[in-house]
Amino acid sequence: MGKKGILLVVSGFSGAGKGTLMRELLRQHENYALSISATTRAPREGEAEGREYFFKTREEFEGMIAREELIEYACYVGNYYGTPKAYVEEQLERGRDVVLEIEIQGARKVKERFPDTVLLFVSPPSAQELRRRLTDRGTEKPEIIESRLARAVEEAKGIEDYDYFVINDDLNACVEHVHQIVECERSRTCRGAERIEAIREDLKAFSK
Repeated sequence: MGKKGILLVVSGFSGAGKGTLMRELLRQHENYALSISATTRAPREGEAEGREYFFKTREEFEGMIAREELIEYACYVGNYYGTPKAYVEEQLERGRDVVLEIEIQGARKVKERFPDTVLLFVSPPSAQELRRRLTDRGTEKPEIIESRLARAVEEAKGIEDYDYFVINDDLNACVEHVHQIVECERSRTCRGAERIEAIREDLKAFSK
Protein backbone atom coordinates (compact mmCIF):
# COMPACT_ATOMS: atom_id res chain seq x y z
CA MET A 1 0.00 0.00 0.00
CA GLY A 2 1.37 3.44 -0.91
CA LYS A 3 1.74 6.19 1.60
CA LYS A 4 -1.34 8.19 2.45
CA GLY A 5 -1.20 11.95 2.11
CA ILE A 6 -1.22 14.40 4.99
CA LEU A 7 -4.22 16.62 5.60
CA LEU A 8 -3.06 20.18 6.38
CA VAL A 9 -5.57 22.74 7.62
CA VAL A 10 -4.44 26.36 7.27
CA SER A 11 -6.31 29.08 9.12
CA GLY A 12 -5.49 32.63 10.03
CA PHE A 13 -6.79 36.14 10.25
CA SER A 14 -8.45 37.58 7.16
CA GLY A 15 -5.63 39.57 5.58
CA ALA A 16 -2.86 37.23 6.79
CA GLY A 17 -2.09 36.22 3.20
CA LYS A 18 -3.25 32.61 3.49
CA GLY A 19 -4.40 32.39 -0.12
CA THR A 20 -1.15 33.77 -1.51
CA LEU A 21 0.85 31.48 0.75
CA MET A 22 -1.07 28.39 -0.36
CA ARG A 23 -0.84 29.23 -4.07
CA GLU A 24 2.92 29.66 -3.77
CA LEU A 25 3.24 26.41 -1.78
CA LEU A 26 1.46 24.55 -4.58
CA ARG A 27 3.57 26.27 -7.24
CA GLN A 28 6.86 25.33 -5.59
CA HIS A 29 5.98 21.80 -4.44
CA GLU A 30 4.04 19.49 -6.73
CA ASN A 31 2.71 16.96 -4.19
CA TYR A 32 0.20 19.37 -2.64
CA ALA A 33 -3.45 19.54 -3.66
CA LEU A 34 -5.56 22.51 -2.60
CA SER A 35 -9.05 21.59 -1.49
CA ILE A 36 -11.52 24.05 -2.99
CA SER A 37 -14.17 25.22 -0.55
CA ALA A 38 -17.81 25.87 -1.28
CA THR A 39 -19.19 29.24 -0.17
CA THR A 40 -22.29 31.37 -0.34
CA ARG A 41 -20.35 34.64 -0.51
CA ALA A 42 -20.21 36.57 -3.78
CA PRO A 43 -17.08 36.20 -5.97
CA ARG A 44 -14.46 38.92 -5.68
CA GLU A 45 -13.02 40.46 -8.81
CA GLY A 46 -10.79 37.94 -10.59
CA GLU A 47 -12.18 34.88 -8.79
CA ALA A 48 -13.54 32.01 -10.88
CA GLU A 49 -15.99 29.20 -10.17
CA GLY A 50 -14.14 25.96 -9.35
CA ARG A 51 -10.79 27.71 -8.98
CA GLU A 52 -10.92 29.85 -5.82
CA TYR A 53 -14.30 28.53 -4.62
CA PHE A 54 -17.42 26.68 -5.64
CA PHE A 55 -19.94 29.53 -5.38
CA LYS A 56 -23.33 28.32 -4.12
CA THR A 57 -26.66 29.85 -3.25
CA ARG A 58 -27.76 29.41 0.35
CA GLU A 59 -30.30 26.80 -0.80
CA GLU A 60 -27.65 24.84 -2.71
CA PHE A 61 -25.27 24.91 0.24
CA GLU A 62 -27.93 23.74 2.68
CA GLY A 63 -28.68 20.88 0.29
CA MET A 64 -25.01 19.81 0.53
CA ILE A 65 -25.28 19.88 4.32
CA ALA A 66 -28.40 17.71 4.22
CA ARG A 67 -26.73 15.16 1.93
CA GLU A 68 -23.62 15.06 4.18
CA GLU A 69 -21.37 16.06 1.29
CA LEU A 70 -19.17 18.30 3.46
CA ILE A 71 -16.32 17.41 5.83
CA GLU A 72 -17.08 20.58 7.73
CA TYR A 73 -18.93 23.84 7.32
CA ALA A 74 -19.34 27.07 9.22
CA CYS A 75 -20.88 30.53 8.94
CA TYR A 76 -18.42 33.43 8.81
CA VAL A 77 -19.38 37.12 8.45
CA GLY A 78 -22.84 36.13 7.25
CA ASN A 79 -21.83 33.49 4.68
CA TYR A 80 -21.46 29.71 4.67
CA TYR A 81 -18.08 28.10 3.94
CA GLY A 82 -17.55 24.34 3.71
CA THR A 83 -15.20 21.59 2.51
CA PRO A 84 -16.50 19.04 -0.04
CA LYS A 85 -15.68 15.53 1.18
CA ALA A 86 -15.14 13.39 -1.94
CA TYR A 87 -12.23 15.34 -3.43
CA VAL A 88 -10.28 15.44 -0.16
CA GLU A 89 -10.55 11.71 0.49
CA GLU A 90 -9.62 10.82 -3.08
CA GLN A 91 -6.45 12.95 -3.03
CA LEU A 92 -5.29 11.63 0.35
CA GLU A 93 -5.64 8.03 -0.86
CA ARG A 94 -3.51 8.91 -3.90
CA GLY A 95 -0.75 10.02 -1.53
CA ARG A 96 -1.11 13.76 -2.11
CA ASP A 97 -0.93 16.23 0.76
CA VAL A 98 -4.23 18.09 0.84
CA VAL A 99 -4.37 21.70 2.02
CA LEU A 100 -7.61 23.08 3.44
CA GLU A 101 -7.74 26.85 3.84
CA ILE A 102 -10.58 27.27 6.33
CA GLU A 103 -11.47 29.27 9.43
CA ILE A 104 -11.13 28.26 13.05
CA GLN A 105 -14.57 26.67 13.57
CA GLY A 106 -14.07 24.40 10.58
CA ALA A 107 -10.52 23.51 11.62
CA ARG A 108 -11.77 22.20 14.95
CA LYS A 109 -14.40 20.07 13.21
CA VAL A 110 -11.85 18.56 10.80
CA LYS A 111 -9.52 17.72 13.70
CA GLU A 112 -12.38 15.94 15.48
CA ARG A 113 -13.15 13.88 12.39
CA PHE A 114 -9.53 13.29 11.30
CA PRO A 115 -7.34 13.38 14.45
CA ASP A 116 -4.04 13.18 12.52
CA THR A 117 -4.81 16.42 10.67
CA VAL A 118 -2.07 19.06 10.99
CA LEU A 119 -3.49 22.43 12.06
CA LEU A 120 -1.50 25.53 11.12
CA PHE A 121 -2.38 29.14 11.99
CA VAL A 122 -0.99 31.99 9.85
CA SER A 123 -0.57 35.54 11.12
CA PRO A 124 1.00 38.78 9.95
CA PRO A 125 3.87 40.03 12.14
CA SER A 126 1.62 42.57 13.95
CA ALA A 127 -1.96 43.77 14.38
CA GLN A 128 -1.04 47.02 12.63
CA GLU A 129 0.18 45.10 9.60
CA LEU A 130 -3.08 43.13 9.59
CA ARG A 131 -5.12 46.33 9.36
CA ARG A 132 -2.86 47.70 6.63
CA ARG A 133 -3.23 44.56 4.49
CA LEU A 134 -7.02 44.56 4.84
CA THR A 135 -7.20 48.23 3.89
CA ASP A 136 -4.75 47.98 0.98
CA ARG A 137 -6.68 45.05 -0.50
CA GLY A 138 -9.33 47.56 -1.54
CA THR A 139 -12.05 44.95 -2.06
CA GLU A 140 -14.25 45.66 0.96
CA LYS A 141 -16.09 48.55 2.59
CA PRO A 142 -14.75 50.02 5.87
CA GLU A 143 -17.50 48.39 7.93
CA ILE A 144 -16.56 44.95 6.57
CA ILE A 145 -12.91 45.57 7.40
CA GLU A 146 -13.91 46.50 10.93
CA SER A 147 -15.98 43.31 11.23
CA ARG A 148 -12.98 41.26 10.10
CA LEU A 149 -10.75 42.94 12.67
CA ALA A 150 -13.33 42.32 15.38
CA ARG A 151 -13.47 38.69 14.28
CA ALA A 152 -9.65 38.51 14.52
CA VAL A 153 -9.87 39.46 18.20
CA GLU A 154 -12.05 36.37 18.77
CA GLU A 155 -9.97 34.11 16.53
CA ALA A 156 -6.81 34.97 18.45
CA LYS A 157 -8.32 33.31 21.52
CA GLY A 158 -8.25 29.93 19.73
CA ILE A 159 -4.68 29.92 18.39
CA GLU A 160 -3.55 27.39 21.00
CA ASP A 161 -5.89 24.81 19.41
CA TYR A 162 -3.47 24.69 16.47
CA ASP A 163 -0.34 22.55 16.15
CA TYR A 164 1.76 25.32 14.57
CA PHE A 165 1.80 29.14 14.54
CA VAL A 166 3.49 30.69 11.50
CA ILE A 167 4.28 34.35 10.83
CA ASN A 168 3.76 35.35 7.19
CA ASP A 169 6.20 38.22 6.75
CA ASP A 170 8.57 37.06 4.00
CA LEU A 171 6.50 34.94 1.58
CA ASN A 172 9.22 32.57 0.35
CA ALA A 173 10.54 31.97 3.86
CA CYS A 174 7.01 31.24 5.05
CA VAL A 175 6.39 28.79 2.18
CA GLU A 176 9.56 26.88 3.02
CA HIS A 177 8.68 26.86 6.72
CA VAL A 178 5.27 25.33 6.03
CA HIS A 179 6.74 22.72 3.67
CA GLN A 180 9.31 21.68 6.28
CA ILE A 181 6.54 21.31 8.86
CA VAL A 182 4.73 18.87 6.55
CA GLU A 183 7.93 16.95 5.82
CA CYS A 184 8.64 16.58 9.54
CA GLU A 185 5.07 15.42 10.15
CA ARG A 186 5.59 12.68 7.55
CA SER A 187 8.28 11.15 9.80
CA ARG A 188 6.10 10.89 12.90
CA THR A 189 5.84 7.33 14.19
CA CYS A 190 2.03 7.45 14.16
CA ARG A 191 2.13 7.86 10.36
CA GLY A 192 4.59 5.04 9.76
CA ALA A 193 2.85 2.11 11.42
CA GLU A 194 3.05 -0.20 8.38
CA ARG A 195 6.72 0.51 7.71
CA ILE A 196 7.59 0.14 11.40
CA GLU A 197 5.83 -3.22 11.56
CA ALA A 198 7.56 -4.41 8.38
CA ILE A 199 10.98 -3.61 9.86
CA ARG A 200 10.05 -5.40 13.09
CA GLU A 201 9.10 -8.49 11.11
CA ASP A 202 12.36 -8.42 9.15
CA LEU A 203 14.38 -8.01 12.36
CA LYS A 204 12.94 -11.22 13.79
CA ALA A 205 15.25 -13.13 11.48
CA PHE A 206 18.21 -11.88 13.52
CA SER A 207 16.86 -13.24 16.80
CA LYS A 208 16.86 -16.90 15.70
